[in-house]
Amino acid sequence: MISNFLVKSFVKNDEDTKNPKVRNSYGTLGGVIGIIINFILFVIKFSVGMLVGSIAISADAFNNLSDAASSIITIIGFKMSNKPADAEHPFGHGRIEYLSALLVAFMVMLVGVQFVKSSIERIMNPEVITFELIPFILLLISIGFKVWLSTFNRFIGNKINSSALKAAATDALGDVFTSSTVVISFLLAKFTSLPIDGYIGIFVALAILYAGFGLVRETLNPLLGEAPDPELVNELCEKILAYPLISGVHDLIVHNYGPGRIIASLHAEIPADVDIMEIHNVIDKAEREISADLNLHLVIHMDPICVLTDEIKETWDYVEKILRKYPEIKSMHDFRIVGEGDVKNLIFDIVLEASESGNKKKQEKMIADIKTSIKKEHPQYNCVITVDYDFM
Repeated sequence: MISNFLVKSFVKNDEDTKNPKVRNSYGTLGGVIGIIINFILFVIKFSVGMLVGSIAISADAFNNLSDAASSIITIIGFKMSNKPADAEHPFGHGRIEYLSALLVAFMVMLVGVQFVKSSIERIMNPEVITFELIPFILLLISIGFKVWLSTFNRFIGNKINSSALKAAATDALGDVFTSSTVVISFLLAKFTSLPIDGYIGIFVALAILYAGFGLVRETLNPLLGEAPDPELVNELCEKILAYPLISGVHDLIVHNYGPGRIIASLHAEIPADVDIMEIHNVIDKAEREISADLNLHLVIHMDPICVLTDEIKETWDYVEKILRKYPEIKSMHDFRIVGEGDVKNLIFDIVLEASESGNKKKQEKMIADIKTSIKKEHPQYNCVITVDYDFM
């Protein structure tokens, strides 16, 4: 396989993908291959476009040229994102990779806008296109190049989990579709004198714009703070629950500061009657081992859970029954009864979707209703309810 051969030839220690230097080598290789392939395709298509007078083929050629420029930006983005942390950026510069991908997306859209204009002019002032066999064969070969480039970028993008390279793979696959459309229009020119070249040019340009818009959306998501990968969330929870004395996990928050620069925090539920030094050693060990295993920085907060008594179990069951009336409540945790005698504090947290965070009035009414319901059955309790949000 050519992709494996290139990786083995140009990426030292290619299996150590968590190493920033190895990751940078993958990004550089992807960028260099992208420059070479796209520049070759630009020369082929531009020559064919000029030879036969096709605006659609010329548009596709300059799309490839913009892809070559995008590959240069990708290389620069990988280099800059690997700069070490400093006083102004204590979590490093990893998000530069997202910014470089965003710049690439805008360049793609700019090319699309330019060729919408050129295609409209061609429709208004049509020119005869002469079909020739050799240029047609060259266009077919160019599609083969793009198919391979897409699979190569996908291959190394998956190896290092790079959004920039995965986006490049998607863009290349989109180019396969647009180039195929251009080839069809060129072939149809042999059979008709209708000015279909301009219309196909608009179609190609709109496809380029659509691909650019998709890239913008994909690269903006991590910059804006998208929800973490569900597989990472499940793996984190499974690993933490495998440690002794930890019975539950909640309030997991994952911060993404760029590929390989993830900070996660969570609350681990532990028995309230366990020795503090014993559980502290367990938590420290979990933080170290999980951080190294998943290539992130994990911070764990200990939440002591009350020892189960008849009073707590009876009250828990009653409160849980009340909470089922509110479908927006996902779960309850940190349930405890504090105090002695006739007046006690019943304290617990409820979890809502993050999208509910802006509806404060609704939450206040819901909490007031829950407290009233509990008070009717258990007048000795003063309820203290905290609202948490699920950011997963």
